[in-house]
Amino acid sequence: MVGKEYLERRTQLMPKCQARQVHRLGLWLQVVAVVLGGGAAVPAVADMAAVLRVPDQPAQALHLPPGFVVSVFARVPAAGSDMFRGPRFMAFGPDGHLYLSTGLDRKIVMLPDRNHDGVADEVVTVADQMNAPQGLAFVGEQLFVANQEGIVRLEKRDGQWPAARAIPVVSGLPMGGHTLKNLKLGPDGFLYLNVGSSCNVCMESDPLRATMLRYTTDGKPAGFLPGVGRHPASPIWAAGLRNSQGFAWHPTTGAMYATNDGADMRAAHKGGTVDDALPPEHLNQIEPGQHYGWPHCWGDRVNDVNFPGAAEACDEMTPPVLTFASHATPIGISFLDHTNFPAEYRGDALVALHGSWNREAPSGYKVVRVHFELDRPVAVSDFITGWLQDGKAWGRPVDIAVGPDGAAYVSDDRAGMIYRIVYRKAAR
Repeated sequence: MVGKEYLERRTQLMPKCQARQVHRLGLWLQVVAVVLGGGAAVPAVADMAAVLRVPDQPAQALHLPPGFVVSVFARVPAAGSDMFRGPRFMAFGPDGHLYLSTGLDRKIVMLPDRNHDGVADEVVTVADQMNAPQGLAFVGEQLFVANQEGIVRLEKRDGQWPAARAIPVVSGLPMGGHTLKNLKLGPDGFLYLNVGSSCNVCMESDPLRATMLRYTTDGKPAGFLPGVGRHPASPIWAAGLRNSQGFAWHPTTGAMYATNDGADMRAAHKGGTVDDALPPEHLNQIEPGQHYGWPHCWGDRVNDVNFPGAAEACDEMTPPVLTFASHATPIGISFLDHTNFPAEYRGDALVALHGSWNREAPSGYKVVRVHFELDRPVAVSDFITGWLQDGKAWGRPVDIAVGPDGAAYVSDDRAGMIYRIVYRKAAR
């Protein structure tokens, strides 16, 4: 990732003295990053949509299909113009409560709704001073968390939160670059974890970069290749995934689907001007041992002319099953089979498009519905809009979770909110 988002991510994870040096270099570093990332000419440095003030009645500013109602479930400290902090990823625990990570704010919190009125009663600290936590997964009663350097398991204190300690399960994963990691328990009983790339486009020296990994719940690698002789098993399940933070399994087929963020500042011609329409963002069906194109290929096996691979590289990639608008930043994905939504929605999925940061005309800043037919994704349509207004945005959706109450929940890091969406039959 290059430009302002890259600099912000790197400086937030650096010592303060280094961060100040990076900010002094400013635009020069952005241009250098583009050159190192593949040679497209940059006419101007775009930015993400400017921050609008959060409306006094945010739910009323959002637009959904007829019959759907959105409300504010909880408010937590917002990221505002910052990145990678505020409400990030969510999971419902066996206790029925919603758990939430906060990235660079370093906390995990619980948002109970004990009286079932659709509003969180309080914000309970589950763990603090963590290392950029993002993904959350429950294995029975135990909460596993993806920090930027690995996976930990939180142990309660006398059966209560906050946690007494965080027990390492997987350690030593690559950090920096696309450093935040998601974590889910798959239907096969294994833990799945994404590791993003260290860069915009480059040849990685660490094979764990730009991958989907799989582990046993006690932290043993369980990738698609078993260990042989003195060669230990690898955790790599799939590769060529620049940054696949959102993933979920189809409720009928069990197929795994993952969103993926494409490279920035690409051009259609060698040394050409950056084309905001390139490349598309991906929805991939993840299969063990497959490669999904990055850093050389995107879309329907298109070779990046400014960072080309071998002639056969794109022929051998697994192309996406669906694409989203370029730079829209698809993140969280959730299937709707356990919602109270109409039957025609329950085989579909919702995807949070967090929003572009480097596009002259902003894209994303909305939640979309992925339509499935015969258990295959076939189309995308808007489901929640309204965060983006005249090129400025007051919110950025991150993740989607379905609660035991049949509602869908959406996290918004910019506005510092969790929204709750239910279906009520439209008035005639």
